[in-house]
Amino acid sequence: MSNLAVSNGGEPPRKTNQPPPTSFSSLPFDIVLNVLARVPKRYYPILRCVCKSLRSLLRSPEIQKTRSLLGKDSLFICFTDRSTDPKTPHWFTLRRIENSTTDENVVDSIEVPRGLSLSTIVVGHEIFAIRSTNLLIFDTQSRELREGPSLLVKRPSNSVGLIGGKIYVIGGHREDSIPAQVFDLKTQTWEAAPIPEADGRFVWSCAANFSLDRKVCALSSGRGTTCYDPRDGSCETFELPDGYRWKTGVCVIDNVLFVYFFRYGLMWYDTQLRLWRVVYGLDIGKAGSVAMAEYYGKLAFLWVNRSLLCPESKEIWCRMIGLDRNESGTHGTAEPSQLLWIVPRDYNMCRCLSLG
Repeated sequence: MSNLAVSNGGEPPRKTNQPPPTSFSSLPFDIVLNVLARVPKRYYPILRCVCKSLRSLLRSPEIQKTRSLLGKDSLFICFTDRSTDPKTPHWFTLRRIENSTTDENVVDSIEVPRGLSLSTIVVGHEIFAIRSTNLLIFDTQSRELREGPSLLVKRPSNSVGLIGGKIYVIGGHREDSIPAQVFDLKTQTWEAAPIPEADGRFVWSCAANFSLDRKVCALSSGRGTTCYDPRDGSCETFELPDGYRWKTGVCVIDNVLFVYFFRYGLMWYDTQLRLWRVVYGLDIGKAGSVAMAEYYGKLAFLWVNRSLLCPESKEIWCRMIGLDRNESGTHGTAEPSQLLWIVPRDYNMCRCLSLG
């Protein structure tokens, strides 16, 4: 007698009318799109590793169009008013209207707590900000601010990066006993991270920081880019192009770093060949203060122009750039420019965050 018969009291197994489980790939295409479009963007790198078809779908125009109809993505742009002491932050949002059949963007001025103009990182629809030993968390949907667990040590200047569900904070003073610490989003706790080889306040106090190849990176005009590996604390550096004039335009899309240089225009860093390459097919001219972020699968390129109508004002312009990578490089396709809004002349664009 078989083990199956014994376990069922000598009776044959009962037949059921329940259908076998349905695989995700067998669902109708529209349902798959709607499911994936509701997943936060920070999980897309993980989903792309599942299979080639899923990776292709997550990079397709269809998924971005569905996210657009749902109004999932938005940009939070911060300006600081240099005419005040201390400088007063002013925030604007760029978003699309839910269920709209056009790609028209809406710009709103919003009230955001002052502390969010410091070191920030985006997790889903929340903005995490580091201020000294305080962790501030701003929910962009409810517009509510809450305070998270305090940092292990004070952080007057730092670089911040999100890797694998953890926020890494690096930098501070040379005499710090804990030069790097990590916040686990799941357990909501802080702990010391591996000590970075490239230590020191000035290495990690920079105008731009980002995550690339599962490393926390800091970019500065004088020292190039330094990247910290949270697994063992090792660091690597790569220089900026010769004769550069770097502005504030820095963005990572699909684990590719894009930087705008006044002299060379929009460039991307080839991590395999370890060299900078130009995004060809673009003519975006010489822009002054620049900010960049991912927006529905494209690169949102924002820049500042002097207002010809009012000398006391600045014009904020935006152009969406589609990026196509192939064996020969990266090709950019720029959409028509759009005037977003006009701000006082003393406003400086300092931050552009992509949420979704």
